[in-house]
Amino acid sequence: MTVQTWTYILVGITFALYIGIAIWSRAGSTKEFYVAGGGVSPLANGMATAADWMSAASFISMAGIIAFAGYDGSVYLMGWTGGYVLLALLLAPYLRKFGKFTVPDFIGDRYYSNTARIVAVICALLVSFTYVAGQMRGVGLVFSRFLEVDINTGVIIGMIIVLFYAVLGGMKGITYTQVAQYCILIFAFMVPAIFISIQMTGNPIPQIGMGSTLNDGSGTFLLDKLDGLSTELGFNEYTDGSKSMTDIFAITLALMVGTAGLPHVIVRFFTVKRVKDARKSAGWALLLIAILYTTAPAVAVFARTNMINTVSNQPYADMPKWFSTWEKTELIAFDDKNGDGKIQYVADAKLNELTVDREIMVLANPEIANLPAWVIALVAAGSLAAALSTAAGLLLVISSSISHDLIKKVLKPDISEKGELWAARGAATVAVVIAGYFGIDPPGFVAAVVALAFGLAAASFFPAIVLGIFYKKMNKEGAIAGMVVGIVLMLFYMLKFKFGIFDGGKEAVAGLAKDWWFGISPEGFGTVAMIVNFIVAIVVMQFTPPPPQNVQDIVEDIRIPSGAGEATGH
Repeated sequence: MTVQTWTYILVGITFALYIGIAIWSRAGSTKEFYVAGGGVSPLANGMATAADWMSAASFISMAGIIAFAGYDGSVYLMGWTGGYVLLALLLAPYLRKFGKFTVPDFIGDRYYSNTARIVAVICALLVSFTYVAGQMRGVGLVFSRFLEVDINTGVIIGMIIVLFYAVLGGMKGITYTQVAQYCILIFAFMVPAIFISIQMTGNPIPQIGMGSTLNDGSGTFLLDKLDGLSTELGFNEYTDGSKSMTDIFAITLALMVGTAGLPHVIVRFFTVKRVKDARKSAGWALLLIAILYTTAPAVAVFARTNMINTVSNQPYADMPKWFSTWEKTELIAFDDKNGDGKIQYVADAKLNELTVDREIMVLANPEIANLPAWVIALVAAGSLAAALSTAAGLLLVISSSISHDLIKKVLKPDISEKGELWAARGAATVAVVIAGYFGIDPPGFVAAVVALAFGLAAASFFPAIVLGIFYKKMNKEGAIAGMVVGIVLMLFYMLKFKFGIFDGGKEAVAGLAKDWWFGISPEGFGTVAMIVNFIVAIVVMQFTPPPPQNVQDIVEDIRIPSGAGEATGH
């Protein structure tokens, strides 16, 4: 069977599974819609959290970035993994004990202010829409290649699927769908990685294969081979970095603290029964996430080596079928500048004749390695699972922010539960349409868009949550001022240096890098905005009234572990 036939079969089966789970687990109450009824087991919640966490950026883009950036791409691995540890240990148990459905709900109640709640809702919407744009684009990429429709049509198909199970099932439907999606995406990521590792090094464990010798009898280590290929073409050595230490630190920290402030990940810890279960599910999720995250660098090395070997200085007429198939998507393009019919792939932009979109590296990797058709189709099903699982979680955050935090808590407190449920579903529907638009006209490649969402979360939520848990004297004026200044500063920097809004548009962006503040890229600026948020919040707090005593007592209470009273005699 052809790749397309296998893709229709595997994608069809997985989509039928998602829809079946959504119908079986449809939400009948707002508690089921927002937090799956609060009765999910730690293992199931760990799998759902891992699927929610491992988005199209993790599945498709991260290995693609590492394949092109080499050592510099490690910031995404360090930031995202370290951030999850930070979230699991520092925030999740306390937020679970506080017992609110959403991050804006926590901020609104902790800071005893509807103004704080509204600011948090705006921040949640900005973060979630920025993040979901990357997911819908990932869906469009997969559909455009494997189902041979254009990217925009692919985005629309993805919108319809997400709309069905997110709107019908809410968090309950999403949770059990994400359990299935985790199984599919991890299988789809690991199978080709194991195949290619055996093919190139004879070692079935990709993480070890990456550092092994090639099985061609040369005795050359794979990474040494890739370093040599890279320098021959004028690129930096793959294992050497070109970013400044300041920017690497800033991006890594922004991704870490942004992770700890991501509303769609935090809400997962409200779906379990007890605080102890929140800790357990965080541990399960970290273990399950590590499987993909430790494999991604190996996949990047395999893909980059195979691609250079296949295309560099080879006759265009002799290119394998995968090359022409990806050309149709316009994600790979050959421009024969010197007219010799050979592909000249070099670092010098004036001489380079090959343009490769980094997004295709994971998706094209099995084809470049000439793996069986069913493996290629499996990667398509896995990448869709990754994108759709995160998109659904984000859409729920958008939906609950509007229906629960804005309508129920601010605009119409007397709304019935049924009315709130309908408002949540209506908000999710509108959110899907907006997300689809962003997917059709995105502001950059998937992982870059997602990195900006982390920067926004770092700039807005992280200080407010940390101070809200660990500093009982932090008041509403300080928190609100910090969030507003942080998010506005981050937005300004993004618009200026990522989109060139104030300096001539997207075409001018490349030339603006020399003007970055402190030499920090837009992906890393969330660190600076977060520090400014902390400073503003603490300074404003000094000149404004302290929080009410009952709020300070709540903050004291959420930091005391369950059962601690018996142990201490209090």
